[in-house]
Amino acid sequence: MSMTKDQFRIAIIVAVLVSAFIAPLHAKSKGGTDHLGKGVELAQQKQYDAAIAEFTKAIEANPKDARGYTNRGFAYRATGKMAEALADFTKALEVDPKDYIAWTEKARTELMQNQFDLALADTTKATELKPDDAMGFSLRGFAQIGLQQWDKAVADFTTAIEKKPDDPQNYDRRAWANRNLKQFDAAAADYTLLITKNPNDTESLVRRGATYASMTEYEKAIADYEAALKIKPEDFDTVQRLQYARGMLAAKNAPPVAATPTPTPSGPGLFTPINIGIAIVVIIIIAAVVRAFTRGKPEVTSSRIR
Repeated sequence: MSMTKDQFRIAIIVAVLVSAFIAPLHAKSKGGTDHLGKGVELAQQKQYDAAIAEFTKAIEANPKDARGYTNRGFAYRATGKMAEALADFTKALEVDPKDYIAWTEKARTELMQNQFDLALADTTKATELKPDDAMGFSLRGFAQIGLQQWDKAVADFTTAIEKKPDDPQNYDRRAWANRNLKQFDAAAADYTLLITKNPNDTESLVRRGATYASMTEYEKAIADYEAALKIKPEDFDTVQRLQYARGMLAAKNAPPVAATPTPTPSGPGLFTPINIGIAIVVIIIIAAVVRAFTRGKPEVTSSRIR
């Protein structure tokens, strides 16, 4: 059961949103104003419009402080104003090209807009600024998935896991990339790790089941789908996957159908082109012989007067 292009993009966006957290908003500004701090508190309380107002005041008080733009960009994005968010992150980077948070949050916003090439460039810059931080590599892995560069995505998520092994999204997305590389054993191993940590993780159960189905290990796929349905019985997609796996297993285990004996072809018969040709030759020879014996003899004529 493959994903359509639109479903694939939605999966990218959802994964990015799931992996998102309250951005590490910059703390109070050093200029003495508390607008930045108030904005952070309001954003953490999800009062984004009020937070935007405070961040705007902070920017007016100190337009050379990149933190005001970065924080306001986050608040804009939370309200669905993607263009305003990207503009603020871009402005923050003009003020401070080394603002790691601005690079990563700009990239996250681009991922949500399916701008994978831009996100790839921005996350690469982020990893250069902070090579020891997992976030840049994780977000770059999402960009690689969006560009269907599966092997590079596996490498980035592996690096992110090494730096932050407790983030389940990195295992899940690495498994997805490995599935697209047909490295099913590696994908199943990542899903198994997630299920071990959370046995009620229905998404990982279904995805591991789909991986087993791709390996034609339908018994294992059925077990995973059934386990997921015990937790979430109303999931129609999983029901369909279960029916498919059961059907494939039944076909796989069905006894072989006895082969119908192929009838022995009969002989070519008397009237073949060769035989007909021989007969014609024989007739010609006989006619020639008869003509030779009758040549010169007077023709018999009738004495009856007509």
